[in-house]
Amino acid sequence: MFHFKEFSIIQEVSSMKVGTDSVILGAWTPAYEPQRILDIGAGTGILSLMMAQRFPTASIHSIEIDPETAEECKQNITLSPWKERISVFQMDIRNFSPSSTNNYDLILSNPPFFSEDTHSPNQKRSLARANDSLPFAQLLSCVSRLLSPQGTFSVVIPYKEEASFLQEALHFSLYPYKKLYLKGTSSSPIKRSFLLLSRQQVTQILTKLLIVEKERHQYTEEYQELTKNFYLKF
Repeated sequence: MFHFKEFSIIQEVSSMKVGTDSVILGAWTPAYEPQRILDIGAGTGILSLMMAQRFPTASIHSIEIDPETAEECKQNITLSPWKERISVFQMDIRNFSPSSTNNYDLILSNPPFFSEDTHSPNQKRSLARANDSLPFAQLLSCVSRLLSPQGTFSVVIPYKEEASFLQEALHFSLYPYKKLYLKGTSSSPIKRSFLLLSRQQVTQILTKLLIVEKERHQYTEEYQELTKNFYLKF
């Protein structure tokens, strides 16, 4: 079990364990007051729980395709202080999207994104990691259908996939307005792109860089400041 300051995560079944990507995405996504939030590919439920902690009036829907992972997600939600505000749906977002009557102020996703042939021997982990299980175009199509007119889509993808992802987003009239680039250390290459997209085009995209570690297990002040409301160690 992984313990945060206000909730804990059981992760015995989920193929994707608690990781830096989700924690940064949940902490970095803008602090306005969304009333309806959608978590696509909820996994253990970490993003849904982070959103519940940050936004005390929000109603949250968590979508997870894998049955066993969805049950573990439900367990984590039930053990949290916010179980009345989070609903877990065990289904494919491509089936949920056309049947939903909701528009969401905020949609988050840490999607399957490894387009190269790096599938894990573990079938569930492979499904969670490889974007052929949910191609970017299909993800963006669902987001476009479900996002409210003034809503925000917050997503993390590999840096090398950013250009193709944003090109695909244009087909659905979704435009970036804020980016965060992630590096493990100052000397390592950029690893991840954290992107905020909306239906409104902007003339200038706010772009920042976040470095996680000064050296092994020595975290930068910026990373600690960003995640201090969640990690016990900060």
